[in-house]
Amino acid sequence: MLKAPSRLAAALLVACAGLGSARAADVTHLRVADSFPSGHYLSRLLLKPWMDEVTKRTNGAIVFDYFPGQQLGKAADMLALTQNGVADIGYVAPAYVSDKMPTSEVAMLPGSFANSCEGTRAYWKVARDGLVAKQDYAPNRIRLLIAVALPPYQILTAKTPVTKLEDLKGLKLRSTGGAQDLTLRTLGAVPVRMAAPDTYESLSRGTLDGVVFPLDSVVSYNVEKLVKHSTEKANFSSFIVAYSISDNAWKKLTPEVQKIMQEAGDATVKSACAAVDQQDAEIKKKLQDAGVAFEPLTPAFSAQLTDLLKNVANEWATGLDGRGKQGTAVLKEFREALGAPAN
Repeated sequence: MLKAPSRLAAALLVACAGLGSARAADVTHLRVADSFPSGHYLSRLLLKPWMDEVTKRTNGAIVFDYFPGQQLGKAADMLALTQNGVADIGYVAPAYVSDKMPTSEVAMLPGSFANSCEGTRAYWKVARDGLVAKQDYAPNRIRLLIAVALPPYQILTAKTPVTKLEDLKGLKLRSTGGAQDLTLRTLGAVPVRMAAPDTYESLSRGTLDGVVFPLDSVVSYNVEKLVKHSTEKANFSSFIVAYSISDNAWKKLTPEVQKIMQEAGDATVKSACAAVDQQDAEIKKKLQDAGVAFEPLTPAFSAQLTDLLKNVANEWATGLDGRGKQGTAVLKEFREALGAPAN
């Protein structure tokens, strides 16, 4: 028979065990999936700070189980994986599913903005509260949580430098699809659509002559080992990196948690785009050290590009209008958002 102190100790142990179980039962695990290799700068600057902030502000009630490097599926399949519940939150890059999220390409048109934060602020507005939210996100049963627009893309080639328009003729360049395909065809190049993780092998085999990439991605995917030349201070498009949650997963969260996720998203998006802009110069130095030669645009070449690409946005918008997607209205809304003052 237990003595009184022993009985008390046993009771306390049982009570503590019960409390621990209750707390464990209150913890919600959310599966997060993307295609980025472990340690990729975008997961480090965008995704991880957001997850950490949400977990902190919910006192550990929300925990994220993160699956990088295409562990749950290919980049092009992330929308379907998120919709079907394989992942609760997925890296849904609109460019990889441009047939299902066509209006998001407004932020990927050439010459739209000069840096990441300009593009990010504008896309954040139209994709959270504007026409892009209504036409791309709502019909696909997902909700945008965090996003960043990458700095303007450059053309990097393995053999021949791009210093004049003729250098682009027939050049096979990796494309994200959609608006970037239109841009490259306008320049006379041949767009080859593929996800970023596949570019290294394609370059090494000669399937590609080069890539249209932000400088950070060149290093992240080890492409600096294969390319030798890059344009400088051009703007051949951009890319939207976006993580979205399925409507089903979102509806299971309490209003308090939903609010925390939205507020954490607002703060993280601002810090992430600033960090992306800051490291462009550092990456350029790394590429130069690796032997990549940067070729600034001559005034004549720059004028040619401006003349050729000025109608890409209007052609893109007109094409969407014909599909009933309000392309002209989306383009107008995005341009207005670009001109809006930063908060």
